[in-house]
Amino acid sequence: MIQVSNVSKSFDHFKALDDLTLTVKKGSIYGLVGVNGSGKTTIIKHITGVLKPDEGVVTIDGENVFDSVSLKRRTGFIPDDLYFFATYNLREMSAFYRGVYPSWNGERFASMVSQFGLPARTKLSKFSKGMQKQAAFILTMSSTPDYLILDEPIDGLDPLVRKLVWKVIVDDVAEREMSVLVSSHNLRELEGICDSIGILSKGAMMIERELDELKTDIHKVQVAFRENERPENPYAGLNILRAESRGSVDLLIVRDKKETVEAMAAETRPAVFDMLPLSLEEIFIYELGGENDEISRAIF
Repeated sequence: MIQVSNVSKSFDHFKALDDLTLTVKKGSIYGLVGVNGSGKTTIIKHITGVLKPDEGVVTIDGENVFDSVSLKRRTGFIPDDLYFFATYNLREMSAFYRGVYPSWNGERFASMVSQFGLPARTKLSKFSKGMQKQAAFILTMSSTPDYLILDEPIDGLDPLVRKLVWKVIVDDVAEREMSVLVSSHNLRELEGICDSIGILSKGAMMIERELDELKTDIHKVQVAFRENERPENPYAGLNILRAESRGSVDLLIVRDKKETVEAMAAETRPAVFDMLPLSLEEIFIYELGGENDEISRAIF
């Protein structure tokens, strides 16, 4: 299990992380989302042992990550900004990875190179950005990590390759109980693979929940009352994130149990009452509406 406990980090006078806590359960996929500058890359650098927190601690299976070489050898990390040795090709990089990671799997490397169709003897500096992403993924997954940390892993990949990347990840989670933390702006794809979601804002955790629970606790609701039958305060007691009226129809974003919203409708008896499902992308927009109010109003 990956555990981030009350971590704070400042650079000069800027507080990048503020008492941040998150948990990635063993054998699960955790999606980390937030606007640019919310602290996603900073916390990833703490989880991979690149940065040491000013306060708090980051542990994997109870062991401090920053001080543990053995944990780092069991952790695969694909950053958004890739780095390869300038003159190396994929085969030469594989020799380097084999020397660093004790669990290196040469058969898997050969299979994945063939599966992704990459030239193993071409210098990596000659690869396109998308091909370099694939190369980094092949090298990382061939080291058979117990913990996989991904920062924008599918950026620049075509749809077929993205599907293959996610399939390899999901298979390893199922077969080896690999634990995965992935930061991405592609919320539609995260929605299809993640078990849990953490939403960051200004270096702090806004919401951390299992995805299914998160989606059942926030709703888009349409309500309309007959003329002269509208109660004085029909939505009293509801946790309303956003509200707007369009003619006689009220549009609400409500963070509450489904049963609570339905109880409101049963009591006030509107002429129109619809509860619509929200995507992860919509939840993200409405939860962060205060920070991005102009964008949120345009979408609502």
